[in-house]
Amino acid sequence: MPTDKRQRQRANAQAKAAAAAAAAKRRANRRRAIAGGLAVIVIVGLVAFLIGTSSGGSKKSAASTSTSTVPASTTPSTAAAAAPPKAPPVVGGQSLTGTTPCPAASSPRVSKFAQAPPMCIDPAKTYTATFNTTEGNIVVSLNTSSVPQTVNNFVVLSKYHYYDGSSFDRIDQSIDIIQGGSPTTQDIADPGPGYTIKDEPASKFKTDASGNLTGPYNNYTAGDLVMARAASANSAAAQYFFVTGPKASALNAQGTYVVFGHVTSGLSILQNIETNLYAACPSGDQSCLGGAPSRVVLVKSITIAES
Repeated sequence: MPTDKRQRQRANAQAKAAAAAAAAKRRANRRRAIAGGLAVIVIVGLVAFLIGTSSGGSKKSAASTSTSTVPASTTPSTAAAAAPPKAPPVVGGQSLTGTTPCPAASSPRVSKFAQAPPMCIDPAKTYTATFNTTEGNIVVSLNTSSVPQTVNNFVVLSKYHYYDGSSFDRIDQSIDIIQGGSPTTQDIADPGPGYTIKDEPASKFKTDASGNLTGPYNNYTAGDLVMARAASANSAAAQYFFVTGPKASALNAQGTYVVFGHVTSGLSILQNIETNLYAACPSGDQSCLGGAPSRVVLVKSITIAES
């Protein structure tokens, strides 16, 4: 029979073995719990990631389709706005090469010019332009005394029927203007007649080191007929805009646009177009800034009278 000492040693060994087994079991249970917890965390994280990716992608897509870059002077359009109707481009017309001759009374339509026209008007005389539009006639007294080159350019283009069939392609209610003079594309991206003209009077036009126009500026009033242009100097060609109200004062700080005429009859027609025919542009359409008429408004012809 084993002695008491040996029994005590055996009992201690069994106790130690039992304690070690219990500790090992507890460690195994902890490992399984930790692994299970990590698995849950991974699954929850993966689900959250997938949900976040899906919703985040949708938000990003919505932002990219509802955000547009427009000039500060225009009112952003709503994303749901349908595109206003657009006149078809004016087709046909000759292309002149070399020096531009002064137009005759019966000159055919010319759509492209190699050079700006020479002086074809008499600055000592009075000129008026009648815009025969689908909304009615608009009569403008042209300012030959202070901006003869600009008036000359407009008269020559009109007598060559360059503007016939063009549309009023832009309305911007935030600055009270109606823009036109783009027969090739019927929008502000029109390439123009093939040349640009100098700004006048030269004393009003100053430029910074980058060639951008700086003051002094005009004070624009309802009824003014004004040359549109790019940001750089001497960039006007054929596009123009009518001022229809006081909000055009926002343009006073954007540099000088050449005012070359003033409406003497038909301002109410222009104001009706701006107020009652306005349709917002679709968001992101950079060829339609602000808005356009809800029905096509055509300039059927421009008649020049001299006295």
